[in-house]
Amino acid sequence: MTDIHADIEAIRREQGSRLLVLGHHYQSPAVLRHADVIGDSLELARSAAASTAGRIVFCGVHFMAESADILTTPDQLVYMPETGAGCPMAEMADDYQVEKAWRFLQPHGGSFLPVVYVNSSARVKAFCGRNGGSACTSSNAAKVFQWGLAQNRKIFFLPDIHLGTNSAHDLGIPDDRIVIYDYRQPNGGLTPADVERATVIVWGGFCPIHVAFTVDQVREIRSRWPAAKIIVHPESPKEVVRIVDAHGSTAQIIKYVQQAPDGSTIFIGTESQLVKRLAAENQDRLTLKPLHASFCPNMAKTNEPNLLRVLRDWPDRNRVSVPSNVAAEARSCLERMLAL
Repeated sequence: MTDIHADIEAIRREQGSRLLVLGHHYQSPAVLRHADVIGDSLELARSAAASTAGRIVFCGVHFMAESADILTTPDQLVYMPETGAGCPMAEMADDYQVEKAWRFLQPHGGSFLPVVYVNSSARVKAFCGRNGGSACTSSNAAKVFQWGLAQNRKIFFLPDIHLGTNSAHDLGIPDDRIVIYDYRQPNGGLTPADVERATVIVWGGFCPIHVAFTVDQVREIRSRWPAAKIIVHPESPKEVVRIVDAHGSTAQIIKYVQQAPDGSTIFIGTESQLVKRLAAENQDRLTLKPLHASFCPNMAKTNEPNLLRVLRDWPDRNRVSVPSNVAAEARSCLERMLAL
């Protein structure tokens, strides 16, 4: 029987600096042991851009590989082991829907500025770029909001309802000035008066992984482990974010764990693969548990067999290539964020 692990490592050794394998935090340990860089989506895309590798393999989901292709040079080729690994939240906002919403918002309630979470398609990033907006991550969303508000602009945020709502709340924006655009309804279910009173309009998409966390789960942890700390990702519902000890991006969750006093018990509300890995890495000094088991099936579509196939055969169907006109506009959206 072929040793898949050994075959992958043999190819990596043979390719050397010509190959870069990127692994998102939510990937399985079996995949991550082959990664040159492990990180969140933007960190990995920037690692690709800084690399001289001619071939880049992105072990993650599709919008992440698109960002890597946008930020790299034309002679660097980006591949995925499984291009069918998508992001349900990103798919809740397509560029046609977003353009339609933008046309509705413009006549009402002042000047809007689009802010697009990096968890979005290249075409939605391109929409943002050509309309003067910026991308953001879960760690810098509030800062990007401040940049827009300082220009006396209203924020049109997409695609995640919870990151948008939580970021606005963190800045002290009242709930009644945070308006939800329900993309499933005509005009988002909004009236001109709704648009006029809004400081921030938030697209109604969500991450199925992070909406699995509930107030009841938090209350149960509080009753059973009163000394435990609870941290969740800001893609979680606002009702949860407002009663836990901390919320933060994947990188901020990792930092929270690293800085926790020895002997601490921490419940973490994010994707289960990351929680399991953090628990294993810190088992000698901390007790880390998932707030609730929440597993991303799209991340799990990448595995050692399909990683080996792409490294061995380099099939065209595994290429991720953003059209040059879309890439140029999307790049401006990302570059505005990086400039901040």
